[in-house]
Amino acid sequence: MERLLQYALTGLSAGSLYALVALGIVLIYRSTRVLNFAHGDIATVATFVAFTMLTRRLPFWAALGASLLTGALVGVAFYLVVLVRAQRRGANLLGMVILTLGLALIIQGVVVYVWGAEPVSLPFPISDTRTYSVGLVVVSQLSLATMAAGLLGSVGLYVLVQRTRLGLAMRATSENLMAAQTLGIPTRLVLSVSWAVASALGVVAGIFLAPALLLDPFFMLDPFLKGFAAAVLGGLNSLPGAVVGALILGVAESLTGAYLTIQFKNTLAFVIIIVVLLVRPEGLLGREFKERV
Repeated sequence: MERLLQYALTGLSAGSLYALVALGIVLIYRSTRVLNFAHGDIATVATFVAFTMLTRRLPFWAALGASLLTGALVGVAFYLVVLVRAQRRGANLLGMVILTLGLALIIQGVVVYVWGAEPVSLPFPISDTRTYSVGLVVVSQLSLATMAAGLLGSVGLYVLVQRTRLGLAMRATSENLMAAQTLGIPTRLVLSVSWAVASALGVVAGIFLAPALLLDPFFMLDPFLKGFAAAVLGGLNSLPGAVVGALILGVAESLTGAYLTIQFKNTLAFVIIIVVLLVRPEGLLGREFKERV
């Protein structure tokens, strides 16, 4: 029982970060119907900005703020400069998805050019070795901080979307863009905010993942794929579903690695995608998307 709880807690810690990635993916998909395959790479370049500031012994909060700002600016700039122009020229959804893949490759090239391809360690003020006993389980300081970051990010997004006028505008824009424009909602500003918030959520995940991993230009690839799997599991148009799917995936991965085989752990996410798409294509908490024409 003690071992089961320990692995479940480890899975919840990983699932908390998957949730931040999944929330960003779902937020952009709900707003624009575009799957952003550059989501992880935006987090990567922002994390390297934090790495540069921390290695120069600048305060952690300053590095965190700069990295969040970097991620938000990259996301907004891509939306306004690239996607908006592509939409004006009649690009379809597949074309816009390809544009996000292009952005991912560009960011990877920039990161390799500026910081190199060698893995580095991110200086981090929160320890991965200092542990606390919580009942029958032992939890590290970094795991506690990771779960706190996931909780704060999820709650913050909920408050923004459900309890503010901006959130109301975001929901209206995601439901019917043309109707929102008719009602006078500044949809371009609202969509820009969606891209900024989604990118910032991914950056938070990157910042808290980097201390447990070596930082390299591709370190967010696996977390992005897991976040995407969590979004599909929960429902690509459901923000609560993204959180539920991420936590289920995190715990399932941890228990699979502990009780079955560590080799199957990394493929579990894709098995889940296949099963969910076959049984319930809209996801656990998602709903079928219908568009009026």
